[in-house]
Amino acid sequence: MITVTIREAEADLSRLIRKAGEGEEVVILRGSKPVARLIPVSEVKGRRRPGFLKGKLHVGPEFFEPLPEDEQSRWGN
Repeated sequence: MITVTIREAEADLSRLIRKAGEGEEVVILRGSKPVARLIPVSEVKGRRRPGFLKGKLHVGPEFFEPLPEDEQSRWGN
């Protein structure tokens, strides 16, 4: 893991992005406090298929019923 200050990250962002792309985690500090992380983006495995879960999920009619009054009041309604 690499740790750098915001100022160092601004000055060397290209190298830090390259390091993150290689699998290294980069933590950016404000003073001595961690405030952000650069991490590699994982690849999507397989293709997305629309309708993959069709027929496997069921939403009952109670889902569409209004919430009880006490529950609605907790949501500010």
